[in-house]
Amino acid sequence: MTPGARAAAAIEVLDQVAASRAPADEVLRSWGRAHRFAGSKDRRAIAELAFAGVRARALAGWRFGGDDGRACLLQALGEAGRAACFTGEAHAPAPLTDAERAALARPDADAPDWARAGVPAWKAPLLEASFGADWAEEAAALSQGRAPIDLRVNLRRAALTSAQAALAAADLASGATPLSATGLRLTARLAPDLHKLQAFRAGWFEVQDEGSQLMAWLAGAEPGMTVVDYCAGGGGKTLALWQAMGAKGSGRLIAFDVDPRRLDAIRPRLERSGAQATLRAIGADGQGTQDLEGRADLVLVDAPCSASGTWRRRPEAIWRTTPESLQRLTALQSALLDRASRLVRPGGRLAYVTCSVFAAENLAAADAFVAAHADFRPRSIADAAGTSPLITPQGRDRLAELARGGHSVQLSPRRTDTDGFFAALFERSPA
Repeated sequence: MTPGARAAAAIEVLDQVAASRAPADEVLRSWGRAHRFAGSKDRRAIAELAFAGVRARALAGWRFGGDDGRACLLQALGEAGRAACFTGEAHAPAPLTDAERAALARPDADAPDWARAGVPAWKAPLLEASFGADWAEEAAALSQGRAPIDLRVNLRRAALTSAQAALAAADLASGATPLSATGLRLTARLAPDLHKLQAFRAGWFEVQDEGSQLMAWLAGAEPGMTVVDYCAGGGGKTLALWQAMGAKGSGRLIAFDVDPRRLDAIRPRLERSGAQATLRAIGADGQGTQDLEGRADLVLVDAPCSASGTWRRRPEAIWRTTPESLQRLTALQSALLDRASRLVRPGGRLAYVTCSVFAAENLAAADAFVAAHADFRPRSIADAAGTSPLITPQGRDRLAELARGGHSVQLSPRRTDTDGFFAALFERSPA
């Protein structure tokens, strides 16, 4: 395919992404299946153009007064790229209009902060509430950055060095993550097919962002505990909790979810890693958890959220949360925290986690919980990090610094080079 034909394909994909709720990579795969003539190099090039266009959407909307696929790609490409692609020849997009040329002549410095940060205007106050004066830089790191590929090594199956050697044998260079003591970060940014590696099939590692690993370690699962993963989802933190619980057969791990299909998807991951957990589908109102009320040593609530902390991985998601959906999520988060807290025994622990950077989903939820539950008290992030052997000394220092003596911590690409995870820790008062 010519550069112009690739650009035209990227514009088509961008318009499909904007009209869809599906992830952008899924839309790209669907486009590839419908256009078999496109070779692997063409598909990779189209994907690069499409993701660049998604990341340029805010500036495109400001500059052109619209953010369709053509406007996004015009914004994403430099002058040379536009000259090569927008020729109108064969399958290429039409040449630039006079209006488009005039719009492109406007300097980016004239754009409002929200556009240069790469987010919709209505989300700027949410980000400012979370990050203060640095919100635009934090937002840009989320919306414009590229996420690394992190692995959590299953230390109950392999040593960190053994997993690294197995990756190197497959020509995949990696280095230890600085904050999580169980992490490896791949040097390459293009995702390889890790599922084909024997080390993966043997349960030596799982793909998991370093920030997600830290959330599991901060929760504080220990050998002999009864641990509940209240919102198991894909099971990543379920597996990490099992790893933190130590020796096989020590303690009890129960994973809840309202969707039995998600629980079914966890089963092969448990089998591959050697993890032991009871999977249980529960009602949306918490029905099915009564037998554990007041019995759990630790409950982790990895709550459904806006996923604003993962924008580097899914930049199209920046545009899919609405004020109404955020309001529904915050109500759900408060309800989940309340229900989950009933399972914690006197003296037990509760960890609230999101992959969001919005204070409305994070600090506001944590503060409201404390105000409504006099039998729970905050648990120090610094103390939790300092007692975990799965967090590096550098990680303990950084988490303590960010928590500033408090019981909550916000990670972000700019602060920790991780996804934007939040954690708040609580303890139930002894009886």
